Amino acid sequence: MAAQEEQSQQRVFVDGSFAELAKEMADYLHIGEEVKPLLEKDQKDEVLKKIVLASPILNAVPEKEFQSSYNLLIYLVLQSDNAGMFLPRVCDNLTKPITSSPVHGPGLALNALTTIFNLLNHESERDNELRFNVFMAILRFVKANGFYDTLKKSLPDLKGWLQQWETEDEDQRKLYIEVAEIAHEAGDEETSYQYILNALRTFDDDETKSEEAQKLALRALKTALLSPTHNDFQDLLAVPAIQSLSESHPVYHELLVIFAEKDLEDYNDFNDEHQGFIEKENLDGDKLHRKIRLLTFASLAASTPNHEIPYASIEKALQIPSEEVEMWTIDVIRAGLVEGKLSQLKKVFLVHHTFYRVFGEKQWREVGDRVEGWKVIIRNVIGNLRREQSNVEANKKKEKDDIERRLANAGIGSNGPSGGGERGGGRRGGNDRGDRSERAPRRERTDDDD
Repeated sequence: MAAQEEQSQQRVFVDGSFAELAKEMADYLHIGEEVKPLLEKDQKDEVLKKIVLASPILNAVPEKEFQSSYNLLIYLVLQSDNAGMFLPRVCDNLTKPITSSPVHGPGLALNALTTIFNLLNHESERDNELRFNVFMAILRFVKANGFYDTLKKSLPDLKGWLQQWETEDEDQRKLYIEVAEIAHEAGDEETSYQYILNALRTFDDDETKSEEAQKLALRALKTALLSPTHNDFQDLLAVPAIQSLSESHPVYHELLVIFAEKDLEDYNDFNDEHQGFIEKENLDGDKLHRKIRLLTFASLAASTPNHEIPYASIEKALQIPSEEVEMWTIDVIRAGLVEGKLSQLKKVFLVHHTFYRVFGEKQWREVGDRVEGWKVIIRNVIGNLRREQSNVEANKKKEKDDIERRLANAGIGSNGPSGGGERGGGRRGGNDRGDRSERAPRRERTDDDD
C-alpha cells in the first residue's frame, strides 16, 4: 500500500472501449460466448457479473500475466456505477492463495489490493465508502500473510482517511481493533495499545458501560500493565470507558490507580487485600512487581527537593537490599523514568530529570517556583551585563580623555600641529618676506671693486 497516496498513486493504463476490453477479458476467462449477447445489448453490469464470477481462475494464471490480468479486471469493475457490488468478490479472490506463484503470490495479491484502493476516487462519496471496505480487506490480508511492516507505513494517514471518508464510529472501532490485533501479532505492543485506546474513544458517553466497551477497556488496561515500555497511566484514567471500570470491575480500577499514582507499599497492601487476584486474572506478578518498583523510584526522585537521593532512601522505598540499589538505579534510567548519575563516594543518586507520574497542584507549584528562580537568575544576568556595559563605556571615555590630555601636553591640538609651527612658519615666515621686499636692489660687480 502506498504510504503517501497523493504523491504516488498506482495507475492502470488500458486502451479501448468497455465492450472491447470486456470481450478481451471474457475470452481470457473462456466465457466469451456467454458474454457476447450481453455486450450486444449493452448490459454492462450483467457482463461484469459473468466476468467477476469467473475471475477466481486468475489466481492460477502464469505469474507474469497476473498483474496485467487483475489490472484489467479492476479497471472494468470501476467503470460500473455499481462497483460496490463487484469489488467484494474481487477482494475475496485476492485473499485466497495464488496457486501459480507460491513464493511471490502474497506480494502480487497485496499489490492488486493496493491498486484497487488507490484507483478509487478520494473525492467521490461513493468511492470513499468503497475505500473503507477495501482497506478492511487489506487489513485481513495483512493479518493472514504477515505484511505488518508494509501496513505500518500507512498508519499515520489512517485518521485523516477516516475523517475524509466520514466513517461512522462503529466502523472506525472495527478498523482500530483490527489494526491493534495485527500490531499485537507482529510484536508491536505499543502500537497495539494505542489503537485499542483509539477504539475506546469511539464509544459515546451512553455506551461506555456496554459489555463491548468494558471488555475493550480491560484489554487496554492489561496491555498497559504488562507492557515493558508503557509507564504513563494518566491517558487511561482520562478515557470514559476506563473510568466506568470503577463500577463494573472495581478491583481492576483500584489496581490502575495504584500504577497511575501510588507506590510499592500500596501495591503490597493491594495484594494482601486481594490475595490470588493477580494469579486468577493471569497477570504476570513478576512484571507488575518490577514495574511498580520502577514507578516508585520515579516518584521518589520527583519528591526529593534537593535532587539527591541517599542509597538508604532507595533501599527503603523499593524494599531491596543495599547491594541492589545501583542495579535498580541503572534500570530506572534505562526505562526513561529518571535521568541522573550515581555518586558512589557520597552514596547518593543525583537527579537531573525525572518523569512525573501525576502532574497536579504540587507539580504546578514546583514549576512556578522554578520559573521564579529562572526570573531571578535572568534579572541578575541582565543587571551584571548592564554594569559591565557601563564600566566599558566609562573606561573608553577615560582612555579618550587621557589621550587628549597627553596630546595637549605635547603641544598637539586636535586640528594638527599648532604651537611651534605658528612661531616658526607663521610670523617669521611673514617677516622674511617683508624684509626681502624692502631690501635695495643688488649692484653689479665692476673692475673698480678689485
